Amino acid sequence: MLRTILRTTVLSGAIAAAVFAANPASAAEPTGPSPSDTAAISGLLASPGTAARLAHTKFPGAAPAAAHASRAAADAQTQIPVYEPTAAFINGESDVPAALAYVASPARLADGREATVWAQPSKAGWQVINVASGNDEQAHAAAAHGGYLLHEPQVNAWYSVNGNTVTVLDGAVSGVPAGTRVTLAAYRAELHKRYGDKLPGSTYDKTGAGGGYAVPAPNTGSDGNPATALAIGGAAVAAAGGAFFLRRRSQHGK
Repeated sequence: MLRTILRTTVLSGAIAAAVFAANPASAAEPTGPSPSDTAAISGLLASPGTAARLAHTKFPGAAPAAAHASRAAADAQTQIPVYEPTAAFINGESDVPAALAYVASPARLADGREATVWAQPSKAGWQVINVASGNDEQAHAAAAHGGYLLHEPQVNAWYSVNGNTVTVLDGAVSGVPAGTRVTLAAYRAELHKRYGDKLPGSTYDKTGAGGGYAVPAPNTGSDGNPATALAIGGAAVAAAGGAFFLRRRSQHGK
């Protein structure tokens, strides 16, 4: 998903630096679902097809659930937009930090386990693209305190973006503490410095090296300096190999 969103021309470091100086990151908001999208998603979640998918969903490697069996269903009234970083933002071409990746809604499987339905638009309308284990999006949304959810799927890091402030909700493999804050401008500058030459269309991508475009989580560090602390977070990600960590996805009919 992020690979598709990031498909754009990569600026050189010199040009990007000039763009950053002329256009510092500001509180530009990404476009979210419209009222008609919300209605369409509600209908999708309440449909017999979604209920049937949830009823037959099992997660690989999951231990037997202790909860009693229940009717599999999704919560059509709870819709959580999840955004992912864009190359245009990383390269300084746009002040909008992210694009909508999917809309998450909590659900329950027939065996009582918690799950999350991911809905995404297509040419044919909104569709369910995945059923993931747990309720990560709902938990992070509750901790976002009015900000929108930004997810870096390569390292499974979660942030709340509120105006010009980026707050870590879960640093995942970077080891950055929850609650850490940096400015949006500092966050973008670090993203470009470390990963601007690894986006789709770059030499890194064309040579087949791009197994994942890891983006480091921000950290204020012990000295409170975003640049120094972000380097610490980036080093942790690099040590982890930039792996793409995924939650368990559904298996049908098993």
